Amino acid sequence: MIDSYKHKGLRKQLIATIKEKGIKDDNILAAIEKIPRHFFLDSSFIEFAYQDKAFPIGNGQTISQPYTVAFQSELLKIKRGEKVLEVGTGSGYQACVLLELGAKVFTIERQKPLYQRTKAFLPTIGYNPRMFYGDGYAGLPAFAPFDKIIVTAGAPFIPEALIQQLKVGGILIVPVGEDVQTMISVIKISETQIEQTEHGTFRFVPLLEDKADNK
Repeated sequence: MIDSYKHKGLRKQLIATIKEKGIKDDNILAAIEKIPRHFFLDSSFIEFAYQDKAFPIGNGQTISQPYTVAFQSELLKIKRGEKVLEVGTGSGYQACVLLELGAKVFTIERQKPLYQRTKAFLPTIGYNPRMFYGDGYAGLPAFAPFDKIIVTAGAPFIPEALIQQLKVGGILIVPVGEDVQTMISVIKISETQIEQTEHGTFRFVPLLEDKADNK
């Protein structure tokens, strides 16, 4: 895998694009500029890796549009050392951005072939989040509570288990909706109270529930 001057130049152009769209956090921009997005894509898409678009990564999943990754990351307001749960590992690109921001990342993926591929791949480019195979709706109760939680797939509703696994004062970012999603931030005010804010519409692949574990 080669990260050439051309690739680095294309990343600078990508940063300029997402800045124009409103991303202001310099740490997030620096993370996206550092991470070689073309490493995460099938070779047939490498020429398009630094367009601000989502692309297929197999198993019916996509690598998110860089602007969306930056937008969700900005809403999380990551502080170095925070424990972050990511629901929907996918290619691992979002997890790498969170690691670059200094987070301790726990990430869960429902699609087994994707989980296995990403788990093998990320250490080869220097990233080592804690990775788990399982049902994202259930979160990771054994490792809760989390400072921040990010859902990177469209959810039909906000999973209650994720709110329960969030620290008081913590933030959950989740795109909610069937076809088109509304980006929602949830701040946990107390153990019984949350505050929700809407942040516009996006389009994600659906968050899959583990059918075998349905109650």
